[in-house]
Amino acid sequence: MGSRFERWVHGDWSTPVVSGVLVLVSFVLRQSAGGAGEVTLSPQWWLDAGEHATGPGTVFTLADAVMLAAAVTAGWGITITALRALVARVVGIDLLVAAAAIGAVVIGNFWEAAAVTFLFATGHALEAATLGKTRSALAELVAVAPDHAVVVRDGEQLEIPAAQVRVGEVVLVKNGTKVPVDGEVLDGTGAVDEASITGESIPAEKSRGDRVYAGTISRAGFLRVQATGTGADTTLARIIHRVEEAQDAKARTQAFMDKFSRWYTPAVMVLAVAAGVVTGDVVLALTLLVIGCPGALVVSIPVAIVAGIGRAARRGILIKGGEFLETSAKISVVAMDKTGTLTEGRPRLTDVVVLDPRLGRADVLRWAAAAEAGSEHPLARPVLAAADEDGVGPSEIPSTVVPVPGMGIMAEVDGQRVLVGSPLLLERYGVADARGASQVAAALAADGKTPMTVAVDGSVIGVLAVADQVRADAAEAVSMLHRAGVTKVVMLTGDNRLVAEAVGKATGIDEVHAALLPEDKLDVVEQLQRQGRTVAMVGDGVNDTPALAAADIGVAMGAAGSAAAVETADIALMGDDLLRLPEAISLARRTVAVMRQNIVVALGTVVLLLAGVVAGGLTMSVGMLVHEASVLVVIVNAMRLLRSSGHDAVDQRSRPSLTSVGSRG
Repeated sequence: MGSRFERWVHGDWSTPVVSGVLVLVSFVLRQSAGGAGEVTLSPQWWLDAGEHATGPGTVFTLADAVMLAAAVTAGWGITITALRALVARVVGIDLLVAAAAIGAVVIGNFWEAAAVTFLFATGHALEAATLGKTRSALAELVAVAPDHAVVVRDGEQLEIPAAQVRVGEVVLVKNGTKVPVDGEVLDGTGAVDEASITGESIPAEKSRGDRVYAGTISRAGFLRVQATGTGADTTLARIIHRVEEAQDAKARTQAFMDKFSRWYTPAVMVLAVAAGVVTGDVVLALTLLVIGCPGALVVSIPVAIVAGIGRAARRGILIKGGEFLETSAKISVVAMDKTGTLTEGRPRLTDVVVLDPRLGRADVLRWAAAAEAGSEHPLARPVLAAADEDGVGPSEIPSTVVPVPGMGIMAEVDGQRVLVGSPLLLERYGVADARGASQVAAALAADGKTPMTVAVDGSVIGVLAVADQVRADAAEAVSMLHRAGVTKVVMLTGDNRLVAEAVGKATGIDEVHAALLPEDKLDVVEQLQRQGRTVAMVGDGVNDTPALAAADIGVAMGAAGSAAAVETADIALMGDDLLRLPEAISLARRTVAVMRQNIVVALGTVVLLLAGVVAGGLTMSVGMLVHEASVLVVIVNAMRLLRSSGHDAVDQRSRPSLTSVGSRG
C-alpha cells in the first residue's frame, strides 16, 4: 500500500489533485458568509497592471491567496519544463501556458491562472495515462518474460533465475509453466501456447527436434529443452527491443508535424504580443497564447503510431517503425516468392526417371545426392533424404561446388563433373540433350512438379522430380489481400512456367513471372515501382535479397526463429502464417486513417477557438478546457486501434485442401 501511495505522490496525478483541492477551498472561502476569509494584504507590485489588477487599497482575500496557491502548485512544474526547453532552444506548449498563467497572475486574474494551469496539468496526466494504455502491448510482452527456470546440473534439478541459464544447459518445462529460454526439444511431448511470439491462438504440438521460445507457455505434457538462447539473446527479448524502437520511430507525417510545431509555437507568441500591443487588451493576448497550444496536433500522430504498432505486435506482426507503417498503408502490389511463401517449403522427391540404359534408379539418385551434398538450396534436402532412405546417400561433400542461381548446381565428385538443374544449366555447360530430358522435364512440370535434370561428364543420365505442397491458406490470403485494397498480387519465381502457373491457378495469383534469376526479380519490382505502384515483397531473403531490398516494404515470414529477420525486415511475420500479411496491411490502413482523423480534429479545434476569440466571450479557462478535450479526443480515437477487429478471426479460418506442386525458386 505504501509503495502504491508513493508512486501516486510522485506521479502525474498528485499535482492536478492538490491544485484542484485548493481551487475548491478558494470557492468555499469566497462563498462563506460575510466574507469571513478576507485578509487585506494591499500588495503594490501589481499596482498598475490593468483593469483586472488589485488596485491600491483593494482587498486581497484569503480566497485569492488560496487560488494563487492553486495556480502556483499546478503551474510550477509547467514553468520549470518551459525554462528547460528554452535552455535547449525549444519553444514548446509549456511556454505558452506558463506565459499565459504568469500574465494572468500579474493582472490579478487568479481564477484564470489557476484554471489554465489546473486544466493543463490534468490534461497532461490523462494524456500520460492513456498513452501508457496504448503501449500496453509492449507491457504485455514484458509481462510474459519468464522469471525462473528449472535446470539440470550435475544430475539435480535446480530452480534459478531465467537470466542465469547458460547456453547448452538442459531446462525442464512442465505443464502450466513458462518456457524460460529459446531452445530445442531433446525429448518429451507437449502443447505450447506461442501466442506471445507468433500471435497464433492454437497451442503448437512440440516433440523432439522442435524449437521453443522464451515466454511461451506449456499447456500440456513435459519437455526437456536444450537452451540455445538465454536472457537478452532470446526471440522474446528481440521482439520487445524491436517494438520499443518501432513505437518511438517517427512516420513522415509525424516528422512534418514536428517541424510545423517548431515554427507554429513561436508564431503564436508573436501573434499574441502583436494583438496585445495593437488592441491594448492584455487578456486578449493571454487568451491567444492559451488557445494557440498545438497539443492535440503534436500528439495526434505518435499516439496512433504507438497504438497501431502495439496492436500489430499482439498479433505476431512486427512493424519496423512509423515510416514503414505509413508506407504499408499505400501498398498496391504484393510480390511473392513461391517456395516457402505460397508453398510450404518442404518439398519431397516424387520421381526418378532413368535415361541412361546402363544405369538404374539408385545410380541416378546417388550422383544427384553427391552433388547436392554441397548445396544449401531447399531442393537439395529432399534429394538427400531420398538417397539416405535408399541407402545411397553421399559419404562426403564434393570437392567443388558452384551454385548457378536460378538454374541449379555444378559439382566435382570423384573427379567427375555433375550437373543437377534445369535444361538451361545443360545449355550453359554445353551438354547436349541426346536422350529427351527436356521432354521428360516438361511432362513432369505439367503435373505441377519441379524437374531437375542430372548429367555426369557431359552425358544426361536422368531426371528427378520434386513436389511442394501449396499452403492451405495461400488462396485465402490472396483473396484477403484483394479485400484489403491490394490491386495486384504477383508471383516471382525461379521455377519453370508450367509449375509456376499451376501454383498461380491454385492460389488465385493475378500475374505469374517464372524462370527468373535474382536480378530478374529485382527488375520486375523496379518496373512495378516505375508504374507508380507501392510494392511489398515477400520472400525467403536468399534468392530474393535484391528484390526485398528494392521493394518499398520487405516482408519476412516465420521470423520467430531468425534474429536477422526480426532486426532487418520492414515487416516481420513471427509465425509462418501468410494470413498475417493482409491483416498487417489492413491495420496499417486503419492506423493512417486514424492519423488523418486526428489531424482534422486538432486543426478544427484551433480554428473553432480562434473563431470564439474573434466573436468575443471566450476566456482562457474555456479555451484550455476545449484544448485539453481535443487532446483526449485524438488519444481515445487512436486507442480504438487496440480493439479487436474482424481480421483477428483468422485463427478460426478453414483450411481448404489444395494440390501439390513443385518448386525450384
